[in-house]
Amino acid sequence: MKIAFQMDPIQSVNINADSSFRLAEEAQARGHELFFYSPDKLAYDEGRILAVGHWFTVQRVQGDHVALGPEVQVDLEEVDVVWLRQDPPFDMNYITSTHLLDRLKGKTLVVNDPFWVRNYPEKLLVLDFPDLTPPTMIARDLGTIKSFKARHQDVILKPLYGNGGAGVFRLDANDRNLSSLHELFTGFSREPLIMQKFLPDVSAGDKRVILVDGEAVGAINRVPAEGETRSNMHVGGRPEKIGLTERDLEICARIGPLLREKGQVFVGIDVIGNYLTEINVTSPTGIQELERFDGINVAEKIWQAIEAKL
Repeated sequence: MKIAFQMDPIQSVNINADSSFRLAEEAQARGHELFFYSPDKLAYDEGRILAVGHWFTVQRVQGDHVALGPEVQVDLEEVDVVWLRQDPPFDMNYITSTHLLDRLKGKTLVVNDPFWVRNYPEKLLVLDFPDLTPPTMIARDLGTIKSFKARHQDVILKPLYGNGGAGVFRLDANDRNLSSLHELFTGFSREPLIMQKFLPDVSAGDKRVILVDGEAVGAINRVPAEGETRSNMHVGGRPEKIGLTERDLEICARIGPLLREKGQVFVGIDVIGNYLTEINVTSPTGIQELERFDGINVAEKIWQAIEAKL
């Protein structure tokens, strides 16, 4: 098959951690041809969805992991699969790309389905499952935010469409910075904020559970660095081997059918203690760590699911 990756520059990825690289590596091993383009090279032109990029090959050699062919323009109707894999922020640029890729429906398989990526961003889909999540509030109004904090005392505040742990603050019962943080966030963004009750269990780790076509395949634990609340690997969280608990499987059984129905083939959910905190559908990570810890070739399972759909 011909496989296109819409992603951030493949030349600069960490080959030992990046999930897109592992997906490309597995696709190549299965005999598929690979094409890369960045989101700014996607275009609608007189009814066609076009991308300017490079056919490429990969190898697991640090510093020499990708060989790019000459720059060419490709009609994305002529490829079999397009991977929507650029990292957030989930801004209007990101949303526009989902609208353009939507126009390939019935012609080219886009993974994850862009219509539902657009309508189910990570911190919003969890609102469909309030009994699985910690107390949560989404608002921009300072009075509403202060009221939630007064009820729950110890909270996490973060941008609604952020990623990688950026802009995440813990505000405990003695904190005096809420108004200043609200002023800071609203000064540069029109987006609401999300606040959740702080879960002390995060000190033992924030579990990333990987689902393939709605089925849980494994998990890794991400432990915050000393003195840090955030467990994201982007900000120093340490990945550890961990198994799936009955509660993890219960959560996955609840959300899995919806993910499968909406074409979300590769999903990573975040679980702290017994609570679901995020459902990551834009560009989830963790498959290389899971493969190293448990020997589970998640990339193979993902390609098997995609090939079955075609």
